[in-house]
Amino acid sequence: MGIKRGTTLAAAVIAVALAATACGPNDDKAADYVKPAGADSYQAPAAAGAPAAKAAGQLAVGDNAQLGQVLTDGAGLTLYRFDKDTAKPSKSNCEGDCAKTWPVVAAGDVTAAEGMDPALLGEVVRSDGTKQLTVAGWPAYRFNKDAKAGDVNGQGVGGVWFAFAPDGKKAAKAAPGAGTPSQADAGAGGSAGLSVAKDPKLGDHIVDGKGMTVYRFKPDTAWPMESKCTGDCVAKWPVVPPVDKANAKGIVEKGYSVLDRPDGKKQQAIDCWPVYTFTGDKKPGDVNGQGVGGTWYAVSPEGKLITVQ
Repeated sequence: MGIKRGTTLAAAVIAVALAATACGPNDDKAADYVKPAGADSYQAPAAAGAPAAKAAGQLAVGDNAQLGQVLTDGAGLTLYRFDKDTAKPSKSNCEGDCAKTWPVVAAGDVTAAEGMDPALLGEVVRSDGTKQLTVAGWPAYRFNKDAKAGDVNGQGVGGVWFAFAPDGKKAAKAAPGAGTPSQADAGAGGSAGLSVAKDPKLGDHIVDGKGMTVYRFKPDTAWPMESKCTGDCVAKWPVVPPVDKANAKGIVEKGYSVLDRPDGKKQQAIDCWPVYTFTGDKKPGDVNGQGVGGTWYAVSPEGKLITVQ
């Protein structure tokens, strides 16, 4: 996130001078590229058969520093919803290996959390005939990587798994003065926050407040911070607008800055690199921009380009 010779070339690039020294010289060679570590860490376990579904008991509402209010079962374990399911009508599309990683919450023996509307609780009959708890119509799950009460390791996995808020929406802490929208309800073109999602191929990567994958452009530079994506390029790769550091969870703080573009837009930079989204991604979890033209790549929590073998 260079000073070019010639007025024509200068018009084709965007340069910014930082008042502070947050963005210094950067060695953008091999060290800037990362291969996803533990890319299979969220795959279903090898054990045959999904674990027996357990009821939730007395539901509770936990207060998470990153997500705000989160719905939990009686043991304090976070409950999740799956974007590939449907709520109207209620239907679970997590079966087989998926249900090993995301154990279903059995219907019955459940009491609404204090302050929660009991009418939000229901059940859906799964393809195997068992009944699963629903919250606002959405089937409920636990995550097998959550080891203790309060864990939210399933949040954002694959860009399709999200912790429940008490109203059945996706848990998401609102930006200061922005009300209480969920990640899916963030304004179009906006980025209510940045967080880290997990993808089977890419591993940990940055997503915006709507769960959309964030990318970097290889021709850009970090020192001086410069975007070389202009005109039609920006129409296809919208810039990520500035996000308060307090709403960037799990992301490196070094070089977390804002690029003032000559077109009047302000662009978020991570580790001094300008970042973008991709119009070819239509829903959370899409990574259609990965590797496009050999110049566009998803971004690791450290601000590095993510490449795959």
